[in-house]
Amino acid sequence: MNKFGVGQPVPRSEDPRFLTGRGVYVDDIVLPRQTHAVFVRAPHAHARVRRIDTRAAAAAPGVVLVATAKDIAAAGITGIACHVMPADMHAGPEVPKPLRPLLVETVRHVGDRVAIVVAETPEAARDAAERVDVDYEILPAASSIGAAMAKGAPAVWPEVPDNVSFTLPRGDKLAVDAAFAAAHHVSRLAVVNNRVSANTMEPRGCMATHDVGTGETILYTSTQMPHAQRQALAELFRVPENHFRVIARDVGGGFGMKGTLFCEDALLVWATRKVGRPVRWTADRSESHLADEHGRDQIADLALAFDKDGRILALRAEMAWNLGAYLSSAAAVCAITGLGMLTGVYHVPLIHAVTRGVFTHTQALAPYRGAGRPEAIYQLERLIDLAAREMKIAPAELRRRNYIPASAMPYTTSLETMYDSGDFTATMDKALAVADWNGFAARRAESERRGRRRGIGLCYYIEISAFFNERMEIRFEPGGTVTVLAGTFSHGQGHETVYAQLVSDWLGVPFESVRLIQGDTNAINFGRGTFGSRSGTQGGSALKAAADIVIEKGRKMAAFMLEAAEGDIEFKDGLYRIAGTDKAVPIQAVAGTAFAIPFGVPATGGIGLEAEASFGGPPNFPNGCQVCEVEVDLDTGKVEIVRFTTVNDVGFALNPLLLHGQIHGGLAQGIGQALCEAIVFDEASGQLLSGSFMDYCMPRADDFCSFVTDENQVPCQTNPLGVKGAGEAGTVGAPPAVVNAIVDALGPLGVTHVDMPATPERVWQAIRAARVN
Repeated sequence: MNKFGVGQPVPRSEDPRFLTGRGVYVDDIVLPRQTHAVFVRAPHAHARVRRIDTRAAAAAPGVVLVATAKDIAAAGITGIACHVMPADMHAGPEVPKPLRPLLVETVRHVGDRVAIVVAETPEAARDAAERVDVDYEILPAASSIGAAMAKGAPAVWPEVPDNVSFTLPRGDKLAVDAAFAAAHHVSRLAVVNNRVSANTMEPRGCMATHDVGTGETILYTSTQMPHAQRQALAELFRVPENHFRVIARDVGGGFGMKGTLFCEDALLVWATRKVGRPVRWTADRSESHLADEHGRDQIADLALAFDKDGRILALRAEMAWNLGAYLSSAAAVCAITGLGMLTGVYHVPLIHAVTRGVFTHTQALAPYRGAGRPEAIYQLERLIDLAAREMKIAPAELRRRNYIPASAMPYTTSLETMYDSGDFTATMDKALAVADWNGFAARRAESERRGRRRGIGLCYYIEISAFFNERMEIRFEPGGTVTVLAGTFSHGQGHETVYAQLVSDWLGVPFESVRLIQGDTNAINFGRGTFGSRSGTQGGSALKAAADIVIEKGRKMAAFMLEAAEGDIEFKDGLYRIAGTDKAVPIQAVAGTAFAIPFGVPATGGIGLEAEASFGGPPNFPNGCQVCEVEVDLDTGKVEIVRFTTVNDVGFALNPLLLHGQIHGGLAQGIGQALCEAIVFDEASGQLLSGSFMDYCMPRADDFCSFVTDENQVPCQTNPLGVKGAGEAGTVGAPPAVVNAIVDALGPLGVTHVDMPATPERVWQAIRAARVN
């Protein structure tokens, strides 16, 4: 078997350059005569801008440009539009509020941009920015969903007095009401999904430069979707797309947050066209907390109705999302996808759910690793666990009674989501065995001898991944090497390795001879980038189609070289062979001949050997079971994760080593949200209280145990590779697994729920409240 082939645990070929400091990020790119931008940001969550005086800043040493919203408006630039809203899915009227690069009349969250300063050095730009004098009239602010929906709350937008941007209902209310009325048992739970920041290793940054001679503007940026950035720039500036070139080199993490054009990107493009010199900007950590789009931030009230046998009759849910003050490009993605996955892996005959998007005086909400699926699974899996305890049915048993059976696949849920494959019972059984669920009682007793409370939590997650079609291209060079031109974009996923594995396996060329090009809109004809765990499915399947075309195109030249009929030529293991003989020629030689000057060589096949192809299969549904064990110190409330097991069904694993890395990273982010991460605003003023890593708690290595990961591979039925998404799987399931374990540990004390993040203080308060009651 080819050790670099499909399904092999090949180490990442891109890692040596990253580990030796040879990656190229936006901040590493230096251009002649470059200048530096700093943004003047509002210190208030809600305020009227009475006056902006930029004269002192403009006169400061080294200043090249100071601009406000009036300057931007004069150039005809309005705002970055939201392209995903429920009205696209027949939800009814909504209120769109695009992101505006600079604000002139009213600021609506701390960190709103009011001016841009461009100077010769970063220090000069910062000094000048401090000289911009802005007179604010401070107004009341509402930074939480509850505050924004309260009677008499300050309106974020005057034309939206109730602060509700959209309302999206699903299901049959009357049928659900009747099911609840006839139910043997009803479980109810209110949950909070805390607001978090993506905190990518590489902060957002960009540099723009304009060529007056060609009219081309180049944006070097840290993004997941270069072509989408170019399209958004063309829309914003009303200039044809081929006047913009977007280049993304190495990107230090995206997690969904870097999937859109930001106002800072647009302002730098405007500024370079204005000053005629390159303009650059990189956020620091505190500025990132103020300026990045945030994730999660949802509240939900839920109820599940059961019959006397513990089988689900109906689900009722009412949810609200904190959209922030403006609608990001993908503002409603989380609400829409979360609603579609609300029934999880269970047979839920009836559902009625209503989700709302709410404006607040905070940063815009955007997709963050999982984008709606973690929120939906957290709600459902916490409610299932609560119901199991209320009905005195083992958590695994209650789930087992309600799983959609493998024999029912393909299965359409009551929300009209169609699952193509999955064996949830088998996956859970494997997870319970790997986690030694039956041995937990002994481990609990041992923990109690040391004065600790031990709990075990179970979660079964499912998510939707791999949206939209993709385009890939394969090119042979005359010397026999191969280049993959990818419409996807790797920002940590390992595409350079996996795509080389696929091409090496399918075309029989050496793994090390395959090179990846991505992230340059002048080099790649088109691509949708990477988000929603889509690259293996859509990109890999498009690559397979391109490889098949390459093989067929090469067959004609191979027949000429072997002096045989084209129909007699077969291809296997990198060789074109006359069927039934040992006479063969390698594909590299065929490619070289295809480039030859046509003296005695047929020219009808064109020059070279290359192909492009697209694939657009439906989304698929990665799923899996996670088992978490925690120890809780009753005196301090500190939670320690002592065991964590996850068995995942991500279809066929293209590279198990990289798969486990993706799962581990997802678990770390999910556990971080469950235990410590939170963006916090002051309720009265809307001030950001978690403005740095001194206040925003990031998990560290010693907050985790060693993860045990395994697979139950059930091939996907809707793409030729049999793969499902994997990049977000760990994040989707980890929060409920952790919280279920904490509640299991504290259940004997009377604790039934702990909201995230389950910080030591919050856990201690729950213990204290239970003891008092």
